[in-house]
Amino acid sequence: MTNPPPTPDPAAAAETPGSTAPATGAGPGTVAAPTEGTAPDDGQVPAPRRPGEPRRPTLRSDLRASWPDGLVALLITAAIFVLLYIRIRNKTSSTVTVMPYMADAGGFWMYFLSQAFGWSALLWAWGTVILGLMLSGPRPGRLPLSGPRLERLHRTTSLNTIALIAAHALLFGAELVRHDTASWNSAVATAFVEALVPGGYDSGTGKIAIPIGQAALYLAIPLGLVFYVRHRIGQKTWRVLHRCVIVVYVLSVWHTLLYGTNVWYDGWFRTSVWLLQLPIAALLLLRLMRPARRSERLRGRPGATAGARAGWVLRVGGRLTVVAVLAALVAVVASGSDGGRSTPPKDTTSTHDHD
Repeated sequence: MTNPPPTPDPAAAAETPGSTAPATGAGPGTVAAPTEGTAPDDGQVPAPRRPGEPRRPTLRSDLRASWPDGLVALLITAAIFVLLYIRIRNKTSSTVTVMPYMADAGGFWMYFLSQAFGWSALLWAWGTVILGLMLSGPRPGRLPLSGPRLERLHRTTSLNTIALIAAHALLFGAELVRHDTASWNSAVATAFVEALVPGGYDSGTGKIAIPIGQAALYLAIPLGLVFYVRHRIGQKTWRVLHRCVIVVYVLSVWHTLLYGTNVWYDGWFRTSVWLLQLPIAALLLLRLMRPARRSERLRGRPGATAGARAGWVLRVGGRLTVVAVLAALVAVVASGSDGGRSTPPKDTTSTHDHD
């Protein structure tokens, strides 16, 4: 998928991806309606659970429940890896055009495995955003799963998105170690800085793209896991934080489009990444126009106080912004002008060489 650490993200779950919006791949939980055991809307920390009251979801219980989804993610990652490997070996991948020295598929197998985890992380983040938006907005009349099961699936895909993003970044660092001729401890230290420290990778497009991916990873973890302490910080605080998870998803897509050698040039593959953003933008607009929470609905006119008027203006601005984004996505997909490079650069080894 993308060269460097994802990031994903993916993490990651919309406000139920990663704004007055959704959840992204990285944030477990849902904003659709307060679930059992969550804090009330006034932000007060709830009293201890009473006997007979349903238990609130915990990180341990969701980790146990995440293994089927995680197994599917690993199988899809393996399939993506095989596809990437075959395309490299047959020299039909744009990765070989960007980095000719990587035509040795066997020599750089770990790098391609990192790419595979990056693509599956982005895919899982996309699915988590979709689930989050469905849970926090008007739900379709007929769904294959009940509301509680959808909520759990949303949380488990969020956790697996974080794991996939982390694997993407760690494998990228491991690949740097493999091709470093310095001593082992020096190679590990250098790879750690380049793969995980913002600004540590100082070559070519990676100067911008890799810190973006790192930001997605480092935002995905706390924004995703804060769901499990929402009963301590209050429902209002958690909702504010959870809305920021959409940033994780945006950063992940941005990282991919900037640095993913598979989508480096213009073509259907790059355009399809843009195309996948259309349902997210549409669901986000629907969620803003018809939120599940009555308190988030837009009134016909602003309130009498300055705070009410400011909130009304922000909500109108948010809706108009999403409309503009949706229109821009339609234009990009229809025109095919998606920001890809039209011709291979004359020399790419200096900007992507890992040595």
